Amino acid sequence: MSAEPINLDSWRDLPAAQQPDWPDRSALESVVAELHGLPPLVFAGECDELKDRLAAVARGEAFVLQGGDCAETFAGATADNVRNKLKTLLQMAIVLTYAGRVPVVKIGRLAGQFAKPRSKPTETRGGVELPAYRGDMVNGFDFTPESRTPDPVRLLRAYHSSAVTLNLARAFTKGGYADLRQVHAWNQDFVAESPAGRRYEQLAREIDQALAFMHACRADPEEFHTVEFYSSHEALILDYDRALTRVDSRTGLPYDVSAHMVWIGERTRQLDGAHVEFFSRIRNPIGVKLGPTTSPEEALALIDKLNPANEAGRLTFIARMGASKVRDALPPLVEKIRASGAQIAWICDPMHGNTFEAPSGHKTRRLDDVLDEVAGFFEVHRALGTHPGGIHIEFTGDDVTECVGGGHPIVEEDLALRYETACDPRLNRGQSLDLAFRVAELYRLS
Repeated sequence: MSAEPINLDSWRDLPAAQQPDWPDRSALESVVAELHGLPPLVFAGECDELKDRLAAVARGEAFVLQGGDCAETFAGATADNVRNKLKTLLQMAIVLTYAGRVPVVKIGRLAGQFAKPRSKPTETRGGVELPAYRGDMVNGFDFTPESRTPDPVRLLRAYHSSAVTLNLARAFTKGGYADLRQVHAWNQDFVAESPAGRRYEQLAREIDQALAFMHACRADPEEFHTVEFYSSHEALILDYDRALTRVDSRTGLPYDVSAHMVWIGERTRQLDGAHVEFFSRIRNPIGVKLGPTTSPEEALALIDKLNPANEAGRLTFIARMGASKVRDALPPLVEKIRASGAQIAWICDPMHGNTFEAPSGHKTRRLDDVLDEVAGFFEVHRALGTHPGGIHIEFTGDDVTECVGGGHPIVEEDLALRYETACDPRLNRGQSLDLAFRVAELYRLS
């Protein structure tokens, strides 16, 4: 048991980046008090289980597949949307496990990803300036003063939407939908019209043959029928995550029970900032996004602050360098951290460093750039003898047209057809499978 209570509010005395300008502080305090009394969304024991899985990643024994929406919406917390995202994640995991021959830790970027950092606090259209959209947890997408005013009641809606999403995710992953014998069923609506779907179908037939052999041998392990699935989000809005922090009755230690894993973004990883301070107090497995300007000294200081006991599985670095910079910016970080003896899991986010604006005005990404950054990530680790531990991507299970390229190619002129994201562009299902097959090839070479 902890010798003395941990101060979970020490972050309040430090600068907190990317926080909403709540117009009514008393309303915020009322909502926070209500959140504090609500049941946990996850349990501390589940967080510890994920920490064990990430420790295996840090040791080079497993691979992380982390992904989901750029920014979830309240309207998106439906059975169809959750099932489609899980279906895509499961298909990617099957490709990585079978073709890459590696155990895969499956982490959803869902059930809490309702807030986004912004490069500017306001947005101007037609001479009208309003607060930027910061995600459904904070304000609305519609460009009106009423919609864009931060509303703390949205924190409660985020909690309840997260609970619905987690309930659906648990039902799908434990109730038979994730059974390996469903590998063909996940693809029925997809195989005929997609090169990635046809490639996946061939892999599914090979899995069927392997399952038939094991059945004949009377081998039917439980792992074939359910999957371990964990939730994660960027813990951006500190009032929300602090309100959902609980002291574990087993250990007397605090856990942020809004998700199994939470991470700090590139814009909020200041060593003297509120986010790093808050994260240093909770016991969840945590991540930190590292962009191309990160120095080795900054990375080592983050390790000292966030994982002073050098606990494997506690801290994951998520590199988001950009395809043009990863081969130069990543090696000094990996080299210094390896030399320090720090037990870190390394994950590649190949999305956020590769965004550009198309002539149509749509924010987009090229799949070729995404694949190139992943390739660079693997090349760096292969050269240094370290473990490329996973990928962190933004995708959807829907047939959107937000990123260009892929085996069933989308060109820039197609972007307006189904551009549905609330914030950043996401890979669609075919592009996600294209990525999974490429990552599996790279892993087998590393």
